[in-house]
Amino acid sequence: MNAGDEAERILGELRAQADPVRADSERRYLKSDLAHIGVPVPALRKVALSAVRVRPARHELLGLVDALWTATDDGRPVHEARMAAVEVLAKRVESLEPGDLAVAERLIRDSESWAQVDHLAEKVVGRLVLRHPGLGTALDAWVRDPYMWIRRTSLLALLPGVRAGTPDLDRLTRYGDILIDEKEFFIRKALGWVLRELSKKDPDWVTAWVEQHIAHVSGVTMREAVRRLPAPEADRLLAAYKTR
Repeated sequence: MNAGDEAERILGELRAQADPVRADSERRYLKSDLAHIGVPVPALRKVALSAVRVRPARHELLGLVDALWTATDDGRPVHEARMAAVEVLAKRVESLEPGDLAVAERLIRDSESWAQVDHLAEKVVGRLVLRHPGLGTALDAWVRDPYMWIRRTSLLALLPGVRAGTPDLDRLTRYGDILIDEKEFFIRKALGWVLRELSKKDPDWVTAWVEQHIAHVSGVTMREAVRRLPAPEADRLLAAYKTR
């Protein structure tokens, strides 16, 4: 695979489906400074994943990711090209080695939107950490990182373990304590999402966590955390929250 040629092919197919109205709407919704083509996610995913239907070698995969991520239009990175880079990386994450966590980190630090960050956090970082538990020490540093999207990643990277039935409760406890007073909406939301997913398998743990933190937990975290709890428990916690 020639990464540059493959990236150009992908971009060509995406541009053939360009929708300027959608592009403008997405740009405004995401408050984005990137160039936008205006391709729906299912169509984008189909085009992107065609490039890795036959499993590429690791260096080919990383070359394609880099070529897509750095593609530009009128001097600006292309939103859909970056989304395609995330899709192919997530699709073939089993080809990555522990040291490739640095690749995901670089992409996240170069991101300014949840649109790229969330998929990288769960489908790439989270799955790498699940496969190589020693990488969890990186998350321990990221949870205190000055860059908000890296802090969000430290939380969302716990989701694969939660969904697999092997939640890292020690890290969730520590990260919750660190981020309980967080002011960023996207961090508060991420903490609530992880708790909500965990509540599907371990509602007692989530109930106990919320009770212990009810004096400090934010409204958005609270609403997400109790969303899937049994109604009596959710109602009791919400009532306690309102009168705290």
